[in-house]
Amino acid sequence: MSGAGAPDAKPIDCRELRVAIVASSWHVQVMDGLLDGADRAMRAYRVEAPVVHRVPGAFELPVAAAALAAQGYDAVVALGVVIRGGTPHFDYVCNAATDGLTRVALDYTTSIGFGLLTTDNEEQALDRAGLAHSHEDKGYEAAAAALVTAQVLRRIKRGYDD
Repeated sequence: MSGAGAPDAKPIDCRELRVAIVASSWHVQVMDGLLDGADRAMRAYRVEAPVVHRVPGAFELPVAAAALAAQGYDAVVALGVVIRGGTPHFDYVCNAATDGLTRVALDYTTSIGFGLLTTDNEEQALDRAGLAHSHEDKGYEAAAAALVTAQVLRRIKRGYDD
């Protein structure tokens, strides 16, 4: 299982962070689970009103994340799913979305929660979506990682060494 070795982190207070979530629209059941997981993380980490924007698919995640980072958000959680098909489309979309989100994080020094599922089939996606029968909750994990990283970046930018 891909979740093996995950850190057992307790939520921290992130209420002062400005947070946005950008989520694709394909695969409604999976996306609903990912968004619910991100919402659970926001509540656990005390983020009261994250902004949520929807885009058509995973390919559009980086441009929306860049626009949000340019607006000064401390963290942007990118959620999407790409399920392998019979053409190279899977590879192109996964690579473009991953490279684009990485570029946004580096160009804006903004925490980007990477919640893009890249799976071989729908069953794998559902198993990671944070649904009642899922083994993993990647929406929660991506949001939590983005929030913790945003706090680390704040300390670094302020010159704190802890």
